[in-house]
Amino acid sequence: MTQKALPITLQNVETLYNKPLLDLVFEAAQVHRAHHDAREMQMCTLLSIKTGGCVEDCKYCSQSIHNNAALQKETLLKVDEVLSEARAAKEAGSTRFCMGAAWREVQDGRGFDRVLEMVRGVSSMGLEVCCTLGMLNADQARRLKEAGLTAYNHNLDTSAEFYDKIITTRTYEDRLKTLKNVAEAGISACCGGIVGMGETAQDRISLLHTLANLNPQPESVPINMLVPVAGTPLEKQNTLDIFEWIRCIAVARILMPRTMVRLSAGRLQISREAQALAFLAGANAIFTGEKLLTTPNPEQDFDATLLQELGMHPRAPYKDEKRQAA
Repeated sequence: MTQKALPITLQNVETLYNKPLLDLVFEAAQVHRAHHDAREMQMCTLLSIKTGGCVEDCKYCSQSIHNNAALQKETLLKVDEVLSEARAAKEAGSTRFCMGAAWREVQDGRGFDRVLEMVRGVSSMGLEVCCTLGMLNADQARRLKEAGLTAYNHNLDTSAEFYDKIITTRTYEDRLKTLKNVAEAGISACCGGIVGMGETAQDRISLLHTLANLNPQPESVPINMLVPVAGTPLEKQNTLDIFEWIRCIAVARILMPRTMVRLSAGRLQISREAQALAFLAGANAIFTGEKLLTTPNPEQDFDATLLQELGMHPRAPYKDEKRQAA
């Protein structure tokens, strides 16, 4: 990603966030069209390659051992199983394949070696490859880069101020350190957050401020809507007003004009009309497939029909790299 020119102040983000909604969406749409083909949508598939048993205490997550969600723990998948899923995702139209393991941090050894083999296999198919494996050290990031990793997902989740209300087993600085290791290895960062966890508007502003001031800015920013899961501390959390979600998307687009803004968890609960407004506000990537790790996701037919009705089409893999090489 292009390095940001100047720090973006918190006051500037707050002013932007509090604009009248339609004015904000209009501005975001203009920024989007100046930097992207507004008819393109990056199609991504996310597969849980190791489910459950995570020692982190994230209050939203069904995979945490601290929560009581009805989730069957699964060991790390075999390489051929993952590559089969990747081929199916490619045939269904996805151009980026993401693999998630419920680890606090990557441990060197047979498990990580297996993940590296998965990355090499998926990359050889011509798909962009993303992983989310928890915290990484510099050497692990380098090895993932050498294996062909395109991007590494490591969300900040929320603001630094609200963070300890959601997670206590890992600090905000821990997350920022992993993002630094990813950037220094030359891997693109996929980094966003979750809205609707009981945070204030000021927390959402603070999160967007932090994301926009990462250097380089993230290659992609997932804007997740909380999916309350039974057995987690946030199971009875009230749903965030959909217009607040739209605000976050629009502000992310304006602050990070070249970034892919991704609609991620929670999309199943969001109407097609609201999703169309999100696309207008600058969202240009979605996750497809039945699940996002452990939460439901719209079916492939729904996505294909929606994009067709809106006159949109899938973005080609490695588009930026091909354009730079031309």
